[in-house]
Amino acid sequence: MEADSRSEEEGAELLAQLGYAVAGAGYPRGLTPAQWAALRYLSRANRFSRTVSAFAEFHATTRGTASQTVQRLVDRGFVQKNPSAVDGRSIRLDLAKKGRDTLEDDPLSDLVAAFRSLQPAVRARFVRTLKELVARLSQVRGGRSFGTCPACLHFDCDGRCTGDSAECWCNLFEQPLDVAETDELCVNFEPAN
Repeated sequence: MEADSRSEEEGAELLAQLGYAVAGAGYPRGLTPAQWAALRYLSRANRFSRTVSAFAEFHATTRGTASQTVQRLVDRGFVQKNPSAVDGRSIRLDLAKKGRDTLEDDPLSDLVAAFRSLQPAVRARFVRTLKELVARLSQVRGGRSFGTCPACLHFDCDGRCTGDSAECWCNLFEQPLDVAETDELCVNFEPAN
């Protein structure tokens, strides 16, 4: 039993060490780790989830801290604020060209390359395990679980999502979805099973 406890602690410490290694890779382009996290999040989030509140949930921080992080990115031309098409009162955040270009120099790329060097089956198993850990930690802390359309309760496609043409639908927002959107992160994700 004691060996299992050491193994669990070691696993958690190794995950934390990976996070520190990425955060400690420096501040390319003068961006902080939180600003890099915001750029990455906005590049992967769907149109319903590109808000300050959703980023705060995803990054496990306060809305005030997330707002300051995003505002600095807006002020520096990495991110644009646009009125939401779904709700005219809210603001949708979109990456500006400068933000998209900057992600090409992402300090996370070394970790991506290391991850890519693993066998495909090992990578797939590791991703499933990490998703489960993130979901469990989020549940314990009362946070939301992020996911993508194909595994979401609100997703309706009836097998009609093929190629570039789609007749997919988000039942929560009563909005059509493009095929490309179905692989983006959503703050309103609810597991289908």
